[in-house]
Amino acid sequence: MQTRNKILDDISQLMTNAVGVAQGAKDEADTALKGWVDRWLAERDLVTRDEFDAVRVMATKSREENEVLRARLDALEGGAKPKAKPKARAAAKPKAKAAAKPKAPKS
Repeated sequence: MQTRNKILDDISQLMTNAVGVAQGAKDEADTALKGWVDRWLAERDLVTRDEFDAVRVMATKSREENEVLRARLDALEGGAKPKAKPKARAAAKPKAKAAAKPKAPKS
C-alpha cells in the first residue's frame, strides 16, 4: 500500500511551477530579442530577399533588351540586316545564402 508523501508532493509542485516560470521567461526573452533585431534591421533600411530577387530579374531582363536594341542599332548604322534575337539567359542563381538577410529566431 502506498501513501502520499506531502513533502514530495510539495517539491513536485514547486518544480512544475519553476519550469513554467522558466518557460515564460524564455518566451519573454525571445520576444524581446526578436523585437530588438527587427528594429535594428529596420533602421539599416535593408531589403528583403524577395525584393532583391525581383530587382535582379528586372536588371537581367533590361540587359537582354539592351543587347537586342544594340544589335538592331548596329545593324541600322552599318546598313546590314539585323541579327536574330539573342537567346534569353536564365537568371543567375545566388551562389550562397550568406548574402541573405539574417533571420530572427523563431519563437
